[in-house]
Amino acid sequence: MRVIAGSARGRQLLAPKNQRVRPTADRVKEALFSILVSRLGDLSGMRVLDIFAGTGNLGIEALSRGAESAVFIDSHRESAELIRKNLEGTRLSDRAKVVVQEAAAAVRWLSRGEAAFHLVFLDPPYAEGHTQRLLELLSTSPLIDAGTTVVAEFSAKEDVPTRFGRLAESERRIYGDTALSFLTLSDRGEPCP
Repeated sequence: MRVIAGSARGRQLLAPKNQRVRPTADRVKEALFSILVSRLGDLSGMRVLDIFAGTGNLGIEALSRGAESAVFIDSHRESAELIRKNLEGTRLSDRAKVVVQEAAAAVRWLSRGEAAFHLVFLDPPYAEGHTQRLLELLSTSPLIDAGTTVVAEFSAKEDVPTRFGRLAESERRIYGDTALSFLTLSDRGEPCP
């Protein structure tokens, strides 16, 4: 696992020795960021939220590519320590905050004081129902607004809806066993363009 582009390009990221964390594969991450750059352009100045951060892989890639700041959420202390080490190894710690808390509780807590994020990554354990619960919570959260792109990663075998209140999928891509869903807010009843 490595940083693909930007200031920390080529740096290796630490991964856990056990199978509790499933980092996004480099080929999926490369495709994901290619799509984001084509949709959003430069990531400079963006505020990023990485939920179920694991190793910090996605948020660190965004920081390396110029994002202004990132908040990493993970409920496991071992993962939080791994994220901190990866941030130190990439020299990106000064633009990051790590929150060690259960995902929904952390989102509610952040909703009390944080402005909306430009980019939200949601990469929970597969097939445990976290994706739908968190997307429903995010759909009403002040952490996202009309300028936010949410990217959810889940098993391609999961039956994940395309709409959560005003949060609507605009695109879904499948890479082997992995699905990537790109969602934005819409005031209308149909998915966003």
